[in-house]
Amino acid sequence: MGPIIASAMVAGIGNGAALRRGRAFGAWLGLVPKRASTGDRTILGRLSRRGSSYLRSLLVLAARMLLLGPAKWRQHSFGNWLTAASTRLHHNVLAAALANKLARIARSVLSQNRTYEPRAAAAVE
Repeated sequence: MGPIIASAMVAGIGNGAALRRGRAFGAWLGLVPKRASTGDRTILGRLSRRGSSYLRSLLVLAARMLLLGPAKWRQHSFGNWLTAASTRLHHNVLAAALANKLARIARSVLSQNRTYEPRAAAAVE
């Protein structure tokens, strides 16, 4: 993520203190599926598309760009998760899931006032 997404995120949520969890930020952006329940079944539908459409589209574009380079997945600490998900999910669904993951990570980094530190980079070497 670069300066455009970072400035849009700060403009949208400030320091992230209003949202208690990253899951709430993903839901606020509309990067989670709509749920419909009937009896004992829960049906997940399309993305809810709530919140800032500009920030959501930037995160989806960032996810699509990351999906173009499978060689860099491990360096960004998405290696195992993305490899497994790419075999079972459609590429559009995978892009939305990765955008949600990026949003949750970005909100965590913003609210804790830290820099991003990938986990898998240390485990690989």
